[in-house]
Amino acid sequence: MPFNFPILLTWLRVALIPLVVGVFYLPDAWLSPFDKAVASTVIFIVAAVTDWFDGFLARRWNQTSAFGAFLDPVADKLMVAGALLVLVQFNEVNAVVAFIIIGREITISALREWMAQIGASKSVAVSSLGKIKTAAQMIAIPMLLFKGTLFSAIDTYYWGTLLLNVAAILTVWSMLYYLRKAWPLIKERG
Repeated sequence: MPFNFPILLTWLRVALIPLVVGVFYLPDAWLSPFDKAVASTVIFIVAAVTDWFDGFLARRWNQTSAFGAFLDPVADKLMVAGALLVLVQFNEVNAVVAFIIIGREITISALREWMAQIGASKSVAVSSLGKIKTAAQMIAIPMLLFKGTLFSAIDTYYWGTLLLNVAAILTVWSMLYYLRKAWPLIKERG
């Protein structure tokens, strides 16, 4: 397993996931509900920034690796799933929306693994639609974690819910896109 700074950033993102979740379970005597929301939001944003930064640095410094390419999407999926589960538990996100997003991630990960085994991983490479979906999620989730008003004008719960619903629609759309691209091979080898 190679070790470099971009992979270190990915591992940092993995390590931050329990903090995003765990901060909500601290006693109120340690942190007020508002402080918990702020802390989890900041931790999630730091983790999301490392997602962009590790890929940028890996390409820029020519430190890409098969392990990094594997670990990066796993860290993303764990981060999104962990945050969504907390939001569902605290009734901030509809469980159906969370199931759609998490279910798609599992489905596409399995499809990519199968396609890689048959040597056809290029046909389910990340699309721009998938990147837009991820961006919508990465903006929506911290807004929902914060669930307050920013600058006395922005209702983060409203906009976060709207963006997460957009992300859920894009999730289904991108899943259908990937499945359609893979369908000829599924029919042939299924």
